[in-house]
Amino acid sequence: MGSTDERFMSRALEMARSAPFTSPNPRVGAVVVRDGRILAEAAHLGAGSAHAEAAAIERAGDAAGATVYVTLEPCTHQGLTPPCAPALVEAGVARVVVATLDPDARVSGTGARLLAAAGIEVATGALADEAERMNAPYLHQRRTGRAYLTLKLALTLDGRLGAPDGTSRWITGRLAREHVHRRRLEADAVMVGSATVALDDPSLNVRSVDAPRQPAAVIVDSSGATSPEASVFREHAEIIVATHPSVDHDRQVAWKEAGAEVLVLPAAPNGHGVDLAALLDELGRRGMLEVYCEGGARLATRLLALDLVDRLELHHGAVLIGEGGPSIGDLGARSMDDASRWKLSGSEVFGDDVVTTYLKAGS
Repeated sequence: MGSTDERFMSRALEMARSAPFTSPNPRVGAVVVRDGRILAEAAHLGAGSAHAEAAAIERAGDAAGATVYVTLEPCTHQGLTPPCAPALVEAGVARVVVATLDPDARVSGTGARLLAAAGIEVATGALADEAERMNAPYLHQRRTGRAYLTLKLALTLDGRLGAPDGTSRWITGRLAREHVHRRRLEADAVMVGSATVALDDPSLNVRSVDAPRQPAAVIVDSSGATSPEASVFREHAEIIVATHPSVDHDRQVAWKEAGAEVLVLPAAPNGHGVDLAALLDELGRRGMLEVYCEGGARLATRLLALDLVDRLELHHGAVLIGEGGPSIGDLGARSMDDASRWKLSGSEVFGDDVVTTYLKAGS
């Protein structure tokens, strides 16, 4: 697979990224090429809209003998729209280049096999790493059943999550905060703990960028501390308060009357708080792909200690706090051999702030 395939697949990835939110479907881009010239291109825009391959073929008009570059294996099952692999066969394309196979049990290689059986040349793996990173939440949820968790932490230069009084507004500047709003737009849900609600009274909605949709809000509260008068209850159509039976019944009723769904979960195996793994499993079962956690030190520490974080997004603000500000707590490491390892995925500069993304080492 040569540089030509990578060049056109790069364009297909650009198309896929142009749609910020497609959940519960993957982000997919397709490019139709003949004689080295792009005939048409398209992106999947979300559930109920045309799949990228079908849209690109339709725009091409005549795709006979063409090569189609697609970021994810074409499907073979009927959903809200017709399957794509048969459409490629019917269009008479000569070759299909696929970045990654689709682990969905309804696809899982059947699309590639159907194309090959029809005499179409199928090549896989072009820019696979990039395609995997782009669709990491979808691929993770289909492989494990669990929602993909991104933990966003705003940190001072000396690693503090806030001031000694617990407040954290604002560690980063306007440009970095706008980036947070774009990330909220891409996620199915924004998650915080009850302490963050009490300290900052966040809205958790998308405000600084165009917002055709709003994410769900998930509040983790095992003590009943969250006030039903908090701003988050006024800002979201979908609110989930994850708690367990020990929380006072009247408080649970108050949350429901404020518009929230109260999700009662078992206590964590160690008895401290809500079972967070069970929460992510339940959100994944509901079809949520990515949860964007903006919780404080306590929730972040628990998620990291339980190895539930799939992606770290560190927002380093150009400020210093010094001793006394909250930071990540005990993760159980007693030597460098015990430390969890991460690999750099990307870094962006927003004014004086730097946003750095890490993935689990080995993922």
